[in-house]
Amino acid sequence: MVISQITPSLYLSGVEAVNPAALAHRRVTLLVLATDELLFPEPASVELVRVPIRDEPHAPLSQHFDAVVERIQQNRSGSTLVCCAAGRSRSPALVMAFLIKNEGLSLLQAHQRVLEARPFIRPNAGFWRQLQEYERQLRHCNSVRMVATSQGVLPEAVGQTQDGPYCLNANPTPHHSRPVAVRK
Repeated sequence: MVISQITPSLYLSGVEAVNPAALAHRRVTLLVLATDELLFPEPASVELVRVPIRDEPHAPLSQHFDAVVERIQQNRSGSTLVCCAAGRSRSPALVMAFLIKNEGLSLLQAHQRVLEARPFIRPNAGFWRQLQEYERQLRHCNSVRMVATSQGVLPEAVGQTQDGPYCLNANPTPHHSRPVAVRK
């Protein structure tokens, strides 16, 4: 039941962490629920924005990027909580889209920011591709590319770090604390 703070007024979680006390403690006035799998009652005094999407690589999450980003930007009366079933794929992808558009971050920077706050995120490969396209539309370049690895198709930073190629989510275990630099 972890709620992760991304910015002073933006939070990320799985749906199990959403309860009236947690919302009140963080002054949440906008709840973005990114799932079509759960029936969820609208909390009192909190606006609920539903993003009816499955956590599947072919699911068109990017169709919701601009509307969600705009609604989060408009929420001046309190904080926003973006959640999905587990807080690992859909909601982190939406938060990264927000950081790319609203804060001007690259996809790589947005991923690093979210990963620092919530070390067990793992957006699916389809959401990564959609985020790449969103970054390309907004920034006219990409900071991440998809590569085939022994663990499946994973995002990789474009360019090099001091330690060599930078592979995002290189460790599939949910408890790593930060991106891992992997030598090829």
